[in-house]
Amino acid sequence: MEFPFYDPPDTAAIICCHILKRQAPILYVSHDEDDGMWQFLCGETHEADEAKFVSLKWVFDFDNSVRTLKDMPCGYYAERKTKDDNWIIKKR
Repeated sequence: MEFPFYDPPDTAAIICCHILKRQAPILYVSHDEDDGMWQFLCGETHEADEAKFVSLKWVFDFDNSVRTLKDMPCGYYAERKTKDDNWIIKKR
């Protein structure tokens, strides 16, 4: 599947350790307004040391469903209850 994001594939993205270890699905995505950073989280509360950096391409390869968020503007976030649910996008 072709990489759909406008940001380059090697763009740094924040991901929680639970997703990185494949212990949890991506349930919350933020496209930060202040710096344009993408964050992919499992929806739980985390300590700062549980945040890791991966490439945006790694995230896309891990879960192709994030492709529907490719046009999500900075200052928005998306949530879903389970990995099989549709993303619900909201403005911060």
